[in-house]
Amino acid sequence: MLEVVTLGARLDDRGVHFAVWSDKAKRVSVVLRAGPDETAHEIALERDPETDIFQGFVAELRAGALYDFRLDGVIAVDPYARALPFGVRGPARVEAPLGPRAFPGRHVELDGSDVFYEIHVGTFTPEGTFESAATRLSELRELGVTVVELMPVAAFPGARGWGYDGVGLFAPFAAYGTPDQLRAFVETAHAEGLSVVLDVVYNHLGPDGNALPAFSDAYFDASRKNPWGAAPALEKPAFRRLILDNARHWLQGIGFDGLRLDATHELEPGGTPHILSELAALARSCSPPAALIAEDSRNDPQALLAYGVDAVWSDDFHHAAHVLLTDEHEGYYQAFAGDLAELSRVIERGQAFEGQIVPGWNGPPRGRTTEGVPLGRFLFALQNHDQVGNRACGERLHALVALPTYRAASLLLLFLPSTPLLFMGQEWASSTPFLYFSDHTGPLGDAVSRGRREEFGHFSAFRHEDPSTIPDPQALETFERSKLNWSERAQPEHAQTLDLYRRALQLRRTDPVLREPSETRAGSIDGMLWVVRRGRQGKRLLLFNPGAARTVSESAAKLWPGAHALFSTHPVSSELNAFELPASSATIYSLAEEPKEPGS
Repeated sequence: MLEVVTLGARLDDRGVHFAVWSDKAKRVSVVLRAGPDETAHEIALERDPETDIFQGFVAELRAGALYDFRLDGVIAVDPYARALPFGVRGPARVEAPLGPRAFPGRHVELDGSDVFYEIHVGTFTPEGTFESAATRLSELRELGVTVVELMPVAAFPGARGWGYDGVGLFAPFAAYGTPDQLRAFVETAHAEGLSVVLDVVYNHLGPDGNALPAFSDAYFDASRKNPWGAAPALEKPAFRRLILDNARHWLQGIGFDGLRLDATHELEPGGTPHILSELAALARSCSPPAALIAEDSRNDPQALLAYGVDAVWSDDFHHAAHVLLTDEHEGYYQAFAGDLAELSRVIERGQAFEGQIVPGWNGPPRGRTTEGVPLGRFLFALQNHDQVGNRACGERLHALVALPTYRAASLLLLFLPSTPLLFMGQEWASSTPFLYFSDHTGPLGDAVSRGRREEFGHFSAFRHEDPSTIPDPQALETFERSKLNWSERAQPEHAQTLDLYRRALQLRRTDPVLREPSETRAGSIDGMLWVVRRGRQGKRLLLFNPGAARTVSESAAKLWPGAHALFSTHPVSSELNAFELPASSATIYSLAEEPKEPGS
């Protein structure tokens, strides 16, 4: 095991300690800079032959000093740099230690009582900074949000991007702000009673600006590749230490309350003990314990929870609902029937596939049972960065279906016992798309633009569109178009949707049944979806009609005697009797008696 030494630059009251691990270099020095390209001084570091750690101390050096490393004559950026003010090619900046926290963290419950809100810092506000994002946190709290989830903020190349090609894992992207400003964002959230979760990417590093190969060949497994390039060598100490040090930095240093782990199915083989188990142990050691949420394509939540992961994203809910509402069946949507029976199963079980053969897929049966996994451990969404931004034109769901249909689906989402995740702007049906954007230089940038057109060309042809109209991810306009327009919330249609979200979230946190975990059953009758939640304080029923207006039969109405309307997307009578159910509507009822659900 590597010696426990703080790598990177560590400032104390005497000066700066520098420490670098490399099993590749014979000579390492720290190069102090007077400016981005100006060398002020160079100091050789001393190698410990037992650990391959090179160390040195520079007296009287203060915060703000610029530096990078020279390894056998080659300049490389510190992979543990806490700040990269000039970009991922450096130099790095020495940062003062972060002081004690002003507010304690907030535990993320993941029992269905929390409401997540995912944001991309660069497009959440016109300024695109941590400071400007912090000014909106009180509005999120008033909306009913309890957890803010940031898309990756680790430094990545260029002036804009999603963040999933990060290479400076410890340094916040400079255009968003400094480490102090990121800490201030988290502190402001805690002052508002909000938790903050950070999306982190440990399954790969970006293709541009990755300095790790200069230090060692042990970080990646040359014999294995994943969709983004060389796979991390998690069975070796080097990358494992990098991940654990990085998670500790975000959780214990900056003060995040949890991590969303990107594509954990690509963290295999995970080493011994499995990297997820070690991350879970680190999260549990925080005070209060931090949460781990996995994005994983294997549909095996029991295995992830066994490692100590707390919750999983359930893309199955999004896909089943999306196909039902849009009738799109291209790509991964072809595996979904898009009917009420399928959606009912996802609502009851947390995911669609639990060992079935997937139509149109030649692989083995997909997924494993969710038996015993509480529904609050599944994050359900109608929109997220992937499902919006990975469309050719970044359309949000409310741009694809009628607004009443979108509002009804929103009420369904906010009624369920799973943990809801909202994507920035969906609460007012934002008119801005969320497009894929990047800022790579040279041939890589050209390849990204070309690849985007080729990837989605067949979808455009299917919809009789001109592939040349697919926005160029490298264009500044593509990024600018994705920024939220907060002023439009005052417009009547947007304000009506925002009011629905506010009132539905208020009901979710105040109703004695909806605010607690509950037994849940779902099914369909008379062309509509029904969901019954039964808790210690009573029972609640939701009826969701995604189609045309229909008459609910008297026999169906009698299944839920004593039903009384609590909340609806449309005006309805207070009692549930035989009645006309409006098109594209959803209504929540309280039930006075034991529900006689279909099939019981």
